[in-house]
Amino acid sequence: MQTRYVLNGSGKSQSPLRKLMTLIMAVAILALAVMFSVVLLTVIAVVGALAWLYLWWQTRKLRKQMRDFVPREMRHESRRSDDALFEGEVIRVVDTQSGR
Repeated sequence: MQTRYVLNGSGKSQSPLRKLMTLIMAVAILALAVMFSVVLLTVIAVVGALAWLYLWWQTRKLRKQMRDFVPREMRHESRRSDDALFEGEVIRVVDTQSGR
């Protein structure tokens, strides 16, 4: 069994008009594919932006609570010090006789 590959069944080359129509159809299909991909990417970007905006809007209350949250340890310390600020200087005296 022998397999033969033939480009044109009639053995003749294509006419210039048929080649031109093939080129026009190929360019049209390519243009449609590019337009479809641009529209698809735009739709994906818009849907993604809307989803991010929705999540951002829905979590605004939680973000405010997190900003206003004060840990329990900080609340106890603020009550003990009565929110007073103590400033001062520290002078370190080194005892040369004992080596400290």
